[in-house]
Amino acid sequence: MGVPGLNSTDKKLTTSAIQSSYMAQPDSVSDEGTVRNAVSSADISKPGPVSIPWANTSTGSAGVINAITEENNGSYVCRIFTTTRHSYRGISNFDGKACLVGSGEWQMINFKEIG
Repeated sequence: MGVPGLNSTDKKLTTSAIQSSYMAQPDSVSDEGTVRNAVSSADISKPGPVSIPWANTSTGSAGVINAITEENNGSYVCRIFTTTRHSYRGISNFDGKACLVGSGEWQMINFKEIG
């Protein structure tokens, strides 16, 4: 003696609202590109504290680059930076490094969440 419907499964109901072939791009990959663009276009010749805001309209993330230095030894140019990222996951801090590659484009070498 059981409760009707409790021990059975309704196999007539099927949904396909979510396509199994959909692959979302991770937020960090998209944010890396936005941060790279902000780092590479920053005017680091100005003295004083750094505060370079960035925003990614694709992910809704935003942040502020609060430290940036440039390494230039003649054969390569890199910029090492620290930024915040405000996203739906919360606020995080990141360290990163972007370098000018042979083709004249900036490439993100490192973008890592810290503490």
